[in-house]
Amino acid sequence: MGKSTILECLVRFCDAVENLYTREYLRRPSPRDLQRLLQKAETRGFQGVIRSIDCMHWQWKNCPTAWQGDYGNRKGQKSIILEAIASFDTWVWDAFFGVAGSQNDLNVLGQSPVFNDVLRGHSPQITYQINNTVYSGAYYLADGIYPRWTTFVKTIPNPQSHKQKSFAAFQEGYRKDVEMCFGILQARWAIIRGAARMYDEEDEYDYEATEEFEPDPMNTSLTRIYERPMGPNGHPLEHEPLVRDGRFNNPMIDRYQKMQSSYVHERRQIDLIKHLWEMKDNHNG
Repeated sequence: MGKSTILECLVRFCDAVENLYTREYLRRPSPRDLQRLLQKAETRGFQGVIRSIDCMHWQWKNCPTAWQGDYGNRKGQKSIILEAIASFDTWVWDAFFGVAGSQNDLNVLGQSPVFNDVLRGHSPQITYQINNTVYSGAYYLADGIYPRWTTFVKTIPNPQSHKQKSFAAFQEGYRKDVEMCFGILQARWAIIRGAARMYDEEDEYDYEATEEFEPDPMNTSLTRIYERPMGPNGHPLEHEPLVRDGRFNNPMIDRYQKMQSSYVHERRQIDLIKHLWEMKDNHNG
């Protein structure tokens, strides 16, 4: 087959896969899913955690020459970054794929829509208790490069005490959920290592033709957090006043500042250290 025919077949194949599996495999967790994840987290000693987040560099063997500067990683390889959120059963709940390999996990987080629902106020309302302290809002297990936000619980890079070492071992062990998921994806989708090039003029692609795309109600990755909220009729909802009583009023900014609270992050980590140490003692006893 010619290049243009092969590319057209590939696009149709990807569209068919997306139409068949999007509703099942690229969806938000249902209340039943969320309850199952929280119950598993509690047995592990991490009340309130629902998943683990991480990024991986997926080697791109046939990266176009013009893009090699952007997609070269620190090891000198050409790669594409995948950010994924996975649970203990290696189920991928969120994926953000295609970022240039020259970036790191923190840069990817700044582009990712992973916390759009949190900033819009649409995240599930979860409360839990750790070491006699009540917290609200779920969180992810993350490695050291991620910021000290309320939405993350990170490991301790240089643990000193026995309690800190125990916490780091538990956190790093449970965070391997997402790393296991990466291993499975790499084994099953080796084709990514030889990804197809983008369209070129010699592919006989008709650039003047009108492209038709079927809307995907489950795909929100292109939605930006600063867009106006839309009502059920497709029209923008009215904003609350931007200035009220002489103060700048924007609920999204308030939620963003709350999400970035390092105090809650540190307080919860301390409580988890104590809680996991007590669990370990009770288990050994």
